[in-house]
Amino acid sequence: MRFLHCSDLHLGKRVHECTMIEEQRQMLDQLVSIAEQKAVDGVLLAGDLFDKAVPSIEAVQLLDGFFTSLFQRHLPVYCISGNHDSPERLSFGGRLLERSGVYLASVFHGEMYHLTLEDGFGPLHLYLLPFVKPSMVRPFFPDENIITYEEAVRSVLSHSALDPSARNVLVAHQFITNNGVEPSRCDSETLSIGGVDQVDASLFDAFDYVALGHLHGPQSIRRETVRYCGSPLKYSFSECRQKKSVTIVELREKGNVTLEPVMITPLRELRELRGTLSALLDPDVAALGNPEDYLRVILTDEEPLYDPLSQLRQKYPNILRLDVENSRTAQGSVSATTQQIEEKSPEALFSAFYEMANGVPISPEEQAILETVIRQMGEENG
Repeated sequence: MRFLHCSDLHLGKRVHECTMIEEQRQMLDQLVSIAEQKAVDGVLLAGDLFDKAVPSIEAVQLLDGFFTSLFQRHLPVYCISGNHDSPERLSFGGRLLERSGVYLASVFHGEMYHLTLEDGFGPLHLYLLPFVKPSMVRPFFPDENIITYEEAVRSVLSHSALDPSARNVLVAHQFITNNGVEPSRCDSETLSIGGVDQVDASLFDAFDYVALGHLHGPQSIRRETVRYCGSPLKYSFSECRQKKSVTIVELREKGNVTLEPVMITPLRELRELRGTLSALLDPDVAALGNPEDYLRVILTDEEPLYDPLSQLRQKYPNILRLDVENSRTAQGSVSATTQQIEEKSPEALFSAFYEMANGVPISPEEQAILETVIRQMGEENG
């Protein structure tokens, strides 16, 4: 039996306030094409279908179109809710969706959603476990001391009729570690203080394959078949060096599992450019990639620049972030308490900022202009 494992669609996501709807529509079309080309028997969708608990209209329409395209190709979907989803909202129409081949486990009701599938090697048991917190699990097992996420997941698994000798597949959305060693994380992922969300991968030893969602970088934990497929698109600049993919997993007889990553080609890349303003604007430079990509530009000029963002956007219209890294910024900024800031005048604060940003004190002529402007603003505002 062959599945397409994907997760963390984050439909409706905005990156630096820029909508990703067109990129996500093109990405979903690719997923449907991959499912067809690889002749999969179903799609495992491991949570974070939406980016917000109350998704936008456009995001809901995208998911509706995705499910419809899979239904038209007779491809069932086995999906769970993630920590970004609203379980109750996502569960609307769930029983009706099952008739169309969309099997959705969004609200935890005290046990894992369980389906038994059949192929030439016999039964395959598929378990769907939505994102759970201790507070979600504790009411169903009042006699157990459930404080941590790991204790919550362990309780759920211990109360399931799981046969380790059979072929078992789990779809889950949690933060999985290997004996305390954390996997790589990205800025766009939700972090919990103190590692309270950690669940050790050893809990899943009875499963032949664990289709994980939550982390955006494709990676395996403890063993190859406990796998985060990663998000199919880049959602922060901390992900810009990742190669985005989905995973094709094929299960034959017990213990025979093969994985194949399939690359995703985005409509626009999310990447970084570094250099001086003149170098980045040089019309003869051809090694800077597609100018339509979403960019973080890092300028290394030492001298002050006049409105570099406007100049850069004439060549690179989709700049989402502009930073400056030079000898001055490398020195770091001096922190100050709220009281120290409040004791300074606007003129003094601006002068300190000017010197920090430019490496030289403000000139007497510029100081005079500054004082005039601040005085005029004060008169206009009473």
